[in-house]
Amino acid sequence: MNATALLLTLALPAAFIWPLGPPRPEVVRPWAPPPSPYAPGHRGVDLAAPPGAPVRASAAGSVTFAGEVAGRGTLTITLPSTGDPPLRTTYTPVDPTVERGTKVAAGEVVARVSAAPAHCPESCLHWGLLRGDVYLNPLPLIHRPPSRLLPVIEVR
Repeated sequence: MNATALLLTLALPAAFIWPLGPPRPEVVRPWAPPPSPYAPGHRGVDLAAPPGAPVRASAAGSVTFAGEVAGRGTLTITLPSTGDPPLRTTYTPVDPTVERGTKVAAGEVVARVSAAPAHCPESCLHWGLLRGDVYLNPLPLIHRPPSRLLPVIEVR
């Protein structure tokens, strides 16, 4: 785990879940950050999902956008108490089932995967994470290092 991922996970509550499933969805395209803000890259992860699959909020927050972007249904949830500016998760292509301003709990169904064409060869959900205008890898929200118990060394 790199330093950015470690800092991201240490600063967040443990209540993050996969936006699809169970079972755990297959990652069909990983995060591939661009070398510069305007260069090509993959600013999120693609998760295998059939059209109509329920999409769950990966964390508790407030819906700050539910509508279309470039002809695709998009949902954005802002996560309180995650720093300044707060983290935001994004989901596309979806048919939102919640409206802007709605408070949602982690695991609550907030959308359905849209049957509209996406950028995947087969149906998928694109899951993104941002802080301000900086895109981050959402997988560290889920993939946390395992807890380890350390021996207690008695010093006399």
